[in-house]
Amino acid sequence: MSSTSPAPERPRLSSFWHDLPREGKLLISTVVFQSIGTGLVLPFMVVYLHEVRGIPLETVGLLLALQAGVGIVLVTPAGALIDRIGPRRVYASSLVALAVADVLLALATTTGQAAAALVLMGYGFGIVWPASSALIGNLIPTEQRQRYFGLNFTLLNLGIGIGGIVGGRFVDVGRPGTFVTVYLLDALSYVPGLFILLVALRHARDRVQRPVDAGSESVSYLTLLRDPRLRALLLLVAVAALVSYPQLNAGMPAYARAEGQISTEGLGYAFAANTVVIVVLQLFVLQRIEGRRRTRVAVVMALTWMVAWSLLGATSLVPATVTATVLLAACAGVFGLGETMLQPTSAAMVNDLAPDHLRGRYNALSSLMFSVAFVVGPVVASFLVGRDLGLVYIGFLVVGCAVLAVIALVVERRLPPHVNGVRGVEAAVAAGPAAPAATDGAISG
Repeated sequence: MSSTSPAPERPRLSSFWHDLPREGKLLISTVVFQSIGTGLVLPFMVVYLHEVRGIPLETVGLLLALQAGVGIVLVTPAGALIDRIGPRRVYASSLVALAVADVLLALATTTGQAAAALVLMGYGFGIVWPASSALIGNLIPTEQRQRYFGLNFTLLNLGIGIGGIVGGRFVDVGRPGTFVTVYLLDALSYVPGLFILLVALRHARDRVQRPVDAGSESVSYLTLLRDPRLRALLLLVAVAALVSYPQLNAGMPAYARAEGQISTEGLGYAFAANTVVIVVLQLFVLQRIEGRRRTRVAVVMALTWMVAWSLLGATSLVPATVTATVLLAACAGVFGLGETMLQPTSAAMVNDLAPDHLRGRYNALSSLMFSVAFVVGPVVASFLVGRDLGLVYIGFLVVGCAVLAVIALVVERRLPPHVNGVRGVEAAVAAGPAAPAATDGAISG
């Protein structure tokens, strides 16, 4: 930016909440309650299926990949449906699917029954992100989106942390009924969100009308992917997805149990440490990244995750000890610091690049990158850990993070400043001439 440009204003939580539209306040109000339910079960999916239900570890990896595979199949049709009927109803259908899946999984005793539950869960998780992100994009003004996504992520992790602590102290592999209980509670946690979507927000701005200058023909995903800006952004999201959440949710517990010999209670505390870091530091990080290039933030994030996965590898040096548990908690905490950089920036970039009437498709493509990662990630983790190749697994993660940092610097040259988080003079200049578009008006702006 020009040297005369004013420094970006650091957001204050009080002013943000005051300026937030009523619909945004309603939408964010159920996040903690819903995420407590998620936290009750999130750290223990692998443990539950493998150690309680007796499903082989490699089969568990395939089941988790099945869940993600369903999401892959459905996410692009869901994106088009979001643009056609609006994200609110699609979002509500995903919560219904997740609640039913929890009930089925709680009662599952065979691989087939677990697979049926995970198919439903794949539908729910496959479309909940593009639907909720598109709804946020429709309801929240541009200048508030990065902070909204950051605050939403803070509340989400606060609930997950609370649930993780409670779940870690409550569940016991010797008492299968404890796992049944937490899955049923998770199902119940979706009810308030459904009420908000179907009742309180039934008159909210939902579907965005297609602008007159966008033409009358339907825009395909191949058309959208002709935009080099979108392709570059999706590459960044894809690599970040591969070395992040699939490893935290599936790879880290599997490695910690097999190589670090850490208890389920220790896993719960690790996820709690992850949450504490996010809750304590997210607003601080939001202040520091406001107006800065989001790709540079991604480089710092990648280096942070390299440290985190190195700490995970160190747990195998002192297995079945308090030190191993501390190292695992440190791994999850350092990873959480990286998460505070990922969530506000990646979602904001996608929604800042997307035209209003194509927001569902843009968010669906971003979600697709995570769905693919959730197929590849658990399979790689379970394959390597299951064959006592823990060192190779850690090397895969560390090298992946290094590649992510390089890609972020390359992608920076593709993104307009306003999409990359730069405000003021540069963003105004970048918004002037339209970038190459696949169809007249289809992906401009």
